[in-house]
Amino acid sequence: MIPVDPDYLPTSALEVPRFAGIATLMRLPLRAIDTPQGAEIGFLGLPWDGGTTNRPGARHAPRALRDASTMIRMVNQATRVAPFHTARAADFGDAAVNLTDVAQTLNLVEDQVTRLKAGGVLPIALGGDHLLSLPVLRALAKDGPLGFVHFDAHTDLFNGYFGGQRYTHGTPFRRAVEEGLLDPARMIQIGIRGTTYDGEDRAFAAANGIRIVTIDEFRNRELSDVMAEAREILGGKPAYLSFDIDGIDPALAPGTGTPEIGGFSAFEAQQMIRLLEGVEIIGADLVEISPPFDPSGMTAWIGASVLFEILCITATAVAHRAGRDTVICNAIPERG
Repeated sequence: MIPVDPDYLPTSALEVPRFAGIATLMRLPLRAIDTPQGAEIGFLGLPWDGGTTNRPGARHAPRALRDASTMIRMVNQATRVAPFHTARAADFGDAAVNLTDVAQTLNLVEDQVTRLKAGGVLPIALGGDHLLSLPVLRALAKDGPLGFVHFDAHTDLFNGYFGGQRYTHGTPFRRAVEEGLLDPARMIQIGIRGTTYDGEDRAFAAANGIRIVTIDEFRNRELSDVMAEAREILGGKPAYLSFDIDGIDPALAPGTGTPEIGGFSAFEAQQMIRLLEGVEIIGADLVEISPPFDPSGMTAWIGASVLFEILCITATAVAHRAGRDTVICNAIPERG
């Protein structure tokens, strides 16, 4: 068990009201990328939406997520995992980006995630639009292609938009496969739905052996069965988790750029992520929240809750790699 380090525990709402203090994700300590000071998991904001092809606004998501996440407490009541006691987590602020230059932004994000990795920090990125998964993957896959579990309404496997623009939020995983960052045989995309253009993305997936579970198939199977398949596909090798908020039904999470009806419930999202415990996750992201289209703030709150579930499984993965046990809150009974 990791000794409890008070410097890495969130500020308690029993001591400081949730609406007070500096807004960091889940009220964690703020650290600088070049001085991680022993952090093992790092949240990094990516305030950029220059790859979006529909409604903008995801550049504002990191700030909205930090505000919403003040509601997060210490223990996951469903799994009893105490993630903040299991691994040292911190907020590393926002990455430097260039709102007018796609190529420079991709390079900047890759460089900053590379520095986190070099400091021994597992990155969890707060998008921003989905194109930003690409530079994160470039930073993490330098030692070889990764497995990939992807929750989304869209495949993001298109070749290009607007006369051949190859870098948009609809193309990142096509580029990642082409660049050797992802192993197609270890990729699974869950929740795909909605209207489409011409099937180009699905054809690419089929030609490369990428597993797609549409929302229709998801509904016709047991959730646990789908996630058992996902675990089998990912295997015991390093993998990346990407969660697009538009995977959630827009009746629950309207604040996103490209909404599609018929998505996951928030509870299903929690369940799916919990069933990835034990997978060798080495990085993750949550993307595509657009606060201007989220008048109630509920989309950001769902996003913050999804991030907490991701933190729980990544904290367990970090502890396992370090030879430590997951810290379980025994005050909460296993059943009842």
